[in-house]
Amino acid sequence: MRIGELSRRTEVPVRLLRYYEEQGLLTPTRLPSGYREYDPQDVQAVRRIRSLLAAGLNTATIATVLPCLEGDPDRLVPICDDLVADLLRERARMTSAIEALEISRHLLDTVITAAGPA
Repeated sequence: MRIGELSRRTEVPVRLLRYYEEQGLLTPTRLPSGYREYDPQDVQAVRRIRSLLAAGLNTATIATVLPCLEGDPDRLVPICDDLVADLLRERARMTSAIEALEISRHLLDTVITAAGPA
C-alpha cells in the first residue's frame, strides 16, 4: 500500500509517517518510481508507535523497543529479555522528571501566593 492508504488506515498524517521513516520506525520498500510501498503489518506498527508515544517514550527509544514488542497497541507484550529492564529505567527517568516539575510548581505557587490576591 502507498503512504496515503497507510495514512487513511491509521489516521496519521502523511507528514508524520514520513517522520517515522526518518526516525527508523518504519522501513517501507522504495519502488523504482520513488514511491514508498508499505506492508499490511505497518498499520499495526504505526498503532504501536502511537501507543508508545502516548506512553511518553521518544522516537529514539521507540526505535529500540519496537522490534521487541508484539500484541495490540492496548496490550503490548515484551518479547526481548532486556526490554523490561530498559523500560523500568525509562520509567524511573520519567518519575524523576515528574518530581522535578512538582518541586518547580511548588516554588512557583510560593511566589504566586506571596504576591497576594490578584
